[in-house]
Amino acid sequence: MDKATGTFRTEPFTCPSCVKKIEGAVQRIPGVSKVHVGFATSKVTVTFDDAAVAPDAITARISTLGYPVTSVQITK
Repeated sequence: MDKATGTFRTEPFTCPSCVKKIEGAVQRIPGVSKVHVGFATSKVTVTFDDAAVAPDAITARISTLGYPVTSVQITK
């Protein structure tokens, strides 16, 4: 497993329930092991196996929920 951490900055969230919605949807992506959504910072931090899932798939999932991703930073 090649662990990586991605920080996905989004448009500002409008409600606290957005956090649970994003966490649940991203956590269900195969290869994702941890998700943290910062309501105040509009950041989604994801720990994932980069051999199993591409950052683009995570970006697409977040954007599909109605929260456009404005920047991505990946560290290994």
